[in-house]
Amino acid sequence: MNLAQTFTHGMVHPSIPGISPVVFVVDDDISVRKSLERLIRCEGWQAETFQSAREFLTRPRPLVPSCLILDLALPDLNGLELQRTIAQERAEMPIIFISGCGDIPTTVRAMKAGAVDFLIKPFRNDVLLRAIREGLDRSRSALDHEIQLGSLRNDYLSLTHRERQVMTLVVSGLLNKQVGGELGISEITVKAHRGQVMRKMKANSLADLVRMASSLQPARQTIHLA
Repeated sequence: MNLAQTFTHGMVHPSIPGISPVVFVVDDDISVRKSLERLIRCEGWQAETFQSAREFLTRPRPLVPSCLILDLALPDLNGLELQRTIAQERAEMPIIFISGCGDIPTTVRAMKAGAVDFLIKPFRNDVLLRAIREGLDRSRSALDHEIQLGSLRNDYLSLTHRERQVMTLVVSGLLNKQVGGELGISEITVKAHRGQVMRKMKANSLADLVRMASSLQPARQTIHLA
């Protein structure tokens, strides 16, 4: 099993309401792990620490806001390698790099790849806490978007094959009469299907439906019904 497979194994599990955000720490220095764990818990967040990249990658994905404090130098993978692995399956995982010695090219690479911050040890607690809050805000937004997209996908799956056809043509800008001509059905039938689409998708306007269709484009391309 490669690292990407290890990371995805068992990654999805139910979210538990009321659970506080999780801050992960990956650092091979036990004193750093313990110090950061105390700091994180004092802020009311959950703290989970790991001494290696491989150990962290076996941890299932939490469906609560989370972020990762990541040491650049690790015994198995370095921080940048772990960042690339995470990006393949958890692009929304915010990462805060910490390092005993950083250089400009490495910092630039980490930030361009989406890191929240790159802190050089020793750093002030308030600086790290500010970065953690930003990371958790990013994670919260990503989870909210994921939940909304999941709801949209379920609504789309509730449409019949004909309703999906009508939706595709309507959001492309065709009038009801033109949609009927494309599908070989009457304008009255198109109106009925269109009403069902609007109801099932919970769309208040055509503009709403167009936005929904844009968000669902990848899902729509992978759903094929006879």
